[in-house]
Amino acid sequence: ALFMENARKSSIVSRANSIGSTSASSVPNTDDEDSDYHQEPYKESYKDRRRRAHTQAEQKRRDAIKKGYDDLQAIVPTCEQQDFSIGSQKLSKAIVLQKTIDYIQFLHKEKKKQEEEVSTLRKDVMALKIMKVNYEQIVKAHQDNPNEGKNQVSDEVKFNVFQGIMDSLFQSFNASISVTSFQELSACVFSWIEEHCKPQTLRDVVIGVLHQVKSQLY
Repeated sequence: ALFMENARKSSIVSRANSIGSTSASSVPNTDDEDSDYHQEPYKESYKDRRRRAHTQAEQKRRDAIKKGYDDLQAIVPTCEQQDFSIGSQKLSKAIVLQKTIDYIQFLHKEKKKQEEEVSTLRKDVMALKIMKVNYEQIVKAHQDNPNEGKNQVSDEVKFNVFQGIMDSLFQSFNASISVTSFQELSACVFSWIEEHCKPQTLRDVVIGVLHQVKSQLY
């Protein structure tokens, strides 16, 4: 009986060892895989890389926009002023943009105003240069011929010329104007100007008066 019991136990142990070896050979070695997993680096997938690149690009875009608004708020003077309507709150992007637009429009108006002032000053400078040249020519002519002033006409002669021109114009004016009513007077004045104040007509009048005064002097 003792011999039979030892033989049965030996058979059971032998079968157990056989099953264990078979099971061990069929099951993967998890210890080796764990060691390999910790040794090899994690390989990022294409989708993860693309998501990470998109996140970084979006963050850069937001940082650039924020920096742009901060720069505008620092450059535009009206953004630095206290806005009592919003208190001490930070200016919104819409307010910063509107204040920037208003400031740019103000600068455009100031630029146009300054350009007009510069244009006016340039015209004044040009006129002064012309006057300077004329005065220099007059001074030079007087220095070259100091006796020329003695032959100038007197104020009386100038008045006679003016009087002769006005007398001639008044004769045509008196003959053409009717004073029956103010409307008729106005119409006659305009018609007289168009008829008797033409450049050629005035030139003929002045020439006639000058000849008359010349004959009286000489």
